[in-house]
Amino acid sequence: MYRLLSAVMARAATTGGCAWGCGRRAAHQRAGLPPLGPGWVGGLGLGLGLALGVKLAGGLRGASPAPPAAAPDPEALPQAEPLQAQEQPLAPWSPQTPAPPHARHFARAIDSSRDLLHRIKDEVGAPGIVVGVSVDGKEVWSEGLGYADVENRVPCKPETVMRIASISKSLTMVAIAKLWEAGKLDLDIPVQHYVPEFPEKEYEGEKVSVTTRLLISHLSGIRHYEKDMKKVKEEKAYKALKMMKEMMESDQEKELKEKGGKSNEKNDFAKAKVEQDNETKGRNSKPCKKKNDFEQGELYLKEKFENSIESLRLFKNDPLFFKPGSQFLYSTFGYTLLAAIVERASGYKYLDYMQKIFHDLDMLTTVQEENEPVIYNRARFYVYNKKKRLVNTPYVDNSYKWAGGGFLSTVGDLLKFGNAMLYGYQVGLFKNANENLLPGYLKPETMLMIWTPVPNTEMSWDKEGKYAMAWGVVEKKQTYGSCRKQRHYASHTGGAVGASSVLLVLPEELDAEALNNKVPPRGIVVSIICNMQSVGLNSTALKIALEFDKDRSDIP
Repeated sequence: MYRLLSAVMARAATTGGCAWGCGRRAAHQRAGLPPLGPGWVGGLGLGLGLALGVKLAGGLRGASPAPPAAAPDPEALPQAEPLQAQEQPLAPWSPQTPAPPHARHFARAIDSSRDLLHRIKDEVGAPGIVVGVSVDGKEVWSEGLGYADVENRVPCKPETVMRIASISKSLTMVAIAKLWEAGKLDLDIPVQHYVPEFPEKEYEGEKVSVTTRLLISHLSGIRHYEKDMKKVKEEKAYKALKMMKEMMESDQEKELKEKGGKSNEKNDFAKAKVEQDNETKGRNSKPCKKKNDFEQGELYLKEKFENSIESLRLFKNDPLFFKPGSQFLYSTFGYTLLAAIVERASGYKYLDYMQKIFHDLDMLTTVQEENEPVIYNRARFYVYNKKKRLVNTPYVDNSYKWAGGGFLSTVGDLLKFGNAMLYGYQVGLFKNANENLLPGYLKPETMLMIWTPVPNTEMSWDKEGKYAMAWGVVEKKQTYGSCRKQRHYASHTGGAVGASSVLLVLPEELDAEALNNKVPPRGIVVSIICNMQSVGLNSTALKIALEFDKDRSDIP
């Protein structure tokens, strides 16, 4: 024992004392104080050694032999192991992604939005969610919650790459718009002018024309994943009847209010129950199986298609579901045809042309999804099975629908894209006040056209809006004074096998003073991506955007 204590004290005197003492002596001399004597370090080391020795001796003296390990109880439940360091909840900002300098102005909005996302994540049982927010063109918050890879405990982070699903349609719209601006693409002539492989169509014996413009806004009559025309028409009729019933009920309520009447408690309770049920259906529960799309076999195709023209064989010979221009039917296959049009109008392969656009927009992590390439930070994708257990999604090949839902991206790239669109939308307003502004990637008149709601369309993720050109748009509206004010915004959601997404742009409501003192883009952009399907994210993105807009208005 004494030999052990002697060794400990000698070691402390030579190493611990010297290491700490030499640093202390240097600091003492830098401060301009008299030099310390040589005994100072030795004495310090001896003191440290004695203290350590006493501690060790006390520990050894009080130690008792370890009891033998108890035999395992076969009926006892296994105890949960403590989480490893990498499994602890992530801090709001990791060292790799420090908080932007502007983030301190939005601390309240960040805390509130993070709490909201945690609630949504827990409610639907999503493995991971990543969010990004920019204010006036500057990224102020990006964060990952949960896991990008559950099996290997890889946490989500801002750089996590996920399927963006139908936000791909908005990206394809940029390619179409650039070709239209260059005079290489006419939006209003039959598609056979560019793609003769797509046969001419008839509806109820009448020859009809499908145009690029109708394809963009889902008015072409080309089917989606559901092949049964009867089912689709029945569903549309049911929706129309339901909407008419809601309007009649609204008119009756208005009439009762004007007369000063009151609904009885029973009717009020029944109405509240219906509203609650509708809200529950709108939010996605753990089984995460969308009523229509995720039951369709074509969504799970594993076949590799070499180009967009080859993909047309999936649907080109199917009949139109209605006369083009008369009704709205959301169709990803319509965007497969648009990809073929882009190829013929540009003279490039669709993916090559899109990569040029991504390069121009500085979207360096946005690529088509393929199984073979190594894509850094790519997440895995999940769904709940019939037993409500989280499982990996089956392998799918998205080559048949690059244009409508086949790209991978990050929240950062989506923010860049949203801000490029917002800049182009607003730059025309600022030109008179600041002639030195650079042009937008798309012209102001082009962006105005893209973000103008189209008649006869629907916006499934927000009933207040309409579909425009590869974006859903809600227009500014206020019916009553000091009551709800509907903000103008544009967004697109996405739903793919094992993935959900949203990109939302909330432009600033500009006045004359803002035009003189500021530069575009002015507004909030929110992107959210999730590695589980059927998670409705648009209302969450809008709430987050409004939270940041509230804090933004307080900045001097």
